[in-house]
Amino acid sequence: MQVLGHNKLCAVVASSTAQGMHRQLRQALRQTPTIELRLDWLADDHQINRFLAGLKAPRLGVTLIATLRRRQAGGHYQGTIAKQLLYLAEALGAGCQWYDLEIETVQRCPQELIDALLGGGRQLRSAHFFRRMPQNLGRIARELKRGDPDAIKIAAQCHSLGDAWRLQRLARRQRNLLAIPMGEAALPARILALRAKRGFSYAPVEQQTAPGQTSLEDLKRLYRADHMNSATEVYGVIGDPIAHSLSPLMHNAGFRRRRMNAVYLPFLIKDLEDFLGSIRRFGIRGFSVTLPHKRAILNHLDGCDRLAAEIGAVNTVVVRGSGTLYGSNTDYVGVLGTLARRMPLRGSRVLILGAGGAARAVAFALAKAGSAVCVWARRWKQATGLAKAVDGEAVARRRLCHEFFDAIVNATPVGMFPAVDRSPLEARELNCRLVFDTIYRPRATRLLHLASDRGIETVSGVEMFVAQGIAQWEIWTGERAPAEAMRRAVLAALEREERESR
Repeated sequence: MQVLGHNKLCAVVASSTAQGMHRQLRQALRQTPTIELRLDWLADDHQINRFLAGLKAPRLGVTLIATLRRRQAGGHYQGTIAKQLLYLAEALGAGCQWYDLEIETVQRCPQELIDALLGGGRQLRSAHFFRRMPQNLGRIARELKRGDPDAIKIAAQCHSLGDAWRLQRLARRQRNLLAIPMGEAALPARILALRAKRGFSYAPVEQQTAPGQTSLEDLKRLYRADHMNSATEVYGVIGDPIAHSLSPLMHNAGFRRRRMNAVYLPFLIKDLEDFLGSIRRFGIRGFSVTLPHKRAILNHLDGCDRLAAEIGAVNTVVVRGSGTLYGSNTDYVGVLGTLARRMPLRGSRVLILGAGGAARAVAFALAKAGSAVCVWARRWKQATGLAKAVDGEAVARRRLCHEFFDAIVNATPVGMFPAVDRSPLEARELNCRLVFDTIYRPRATRLLHLASDRGIETVSGVEMFVAQGIAQWEIWTGERAPAEAMRRAVLAALEREERESR
């Protein structure tokens, strides 16, 4: 909504100290001309006074929005309404053009007083719902418009893409209304709103001030959100959990390198039906599938390749022009490419840990390459089912200390970030020449550390992750992937994470 400024991205400046606020403001001004100042995040009145005393009128083209949200409305300020209005008036005098005033204050304060103190600024009247999406959005919008504010905002916690769509649809029908879906499930909707001409999104410089916010740096560098338009093609990854995934970083690096008007987003999906109903709404062209949906997605496809059908798991879906869904499995490619460089697959005896979608891809890839496949999983029925499907053998946990394998492949999520101190097996159970962990974050899992300590060759899941991702990228775009740029993006992120954890 460009009534609030000259840019779709509004940087959010929030700190407990005046010094921190000024530092963040300088950072924000280098990236966007529209900035919200969260005065309620300042520790006390002294810090508010210090910050406002040092605030200078912005340069031409910069829009500053002052917010001093009281605790009763979901903010941090504990002072009186009278003090709230006085500080907002000071902010307007220091150069802010807009102020955000929550409906809770408006309902308790005479309009004449608001006009007398804040009449020199433009009012954004807001309502926030931090627990759930309200049912009566139309009535809330009408209530907010009483007294004729310059613009209104409804921010609500969304537990599904359907919730986010309903909220944003209201904004598309009414001018001067900001619709802000909150929560991790709504993150893609917040970003994709920027494709519209009147799109608008808040992005914190440092401190997240609402659930589901994406940092200003990520919005600009990772998602290139300030360059989005109605022609931007949308891809993504669906899973639960999904925040750990580096797929957005890898695929967006490919789009950036090829200068394609496309974006790849993380979709936290607990209900497949919710996502499937949102594909057309958000214009999704293709998506990756990860835990726990790799097998369940098969029930919703219009078709899939023979290999994916045989494996019984899909990790890649293309949305065709007619809206039909076609599935593939590129984990298969990643497994073969990773292991074939390190060991002869034909005649090797390989133990697979797990019996889910990833494990099925590993098992079928190795079986077709001529390996003797053994399977162990916590659920014996699933282990025996997978072993039978590939003419292999299910192995009981008690036998692992006495069996030898050419390789052990972990295809479970045990040891994945953030539970990095866990391992699916103990050191004494690692009787093999090579251990391959399909987990890529962290690169060196607890399982790989245990294997390395025993002198066993180890292989990180990074290679498989990048290989399957490159195959996905090429399926969706029909072009040769910039493989090296995608690989570098993933490795750089993992190396940075490892340095920060030391």
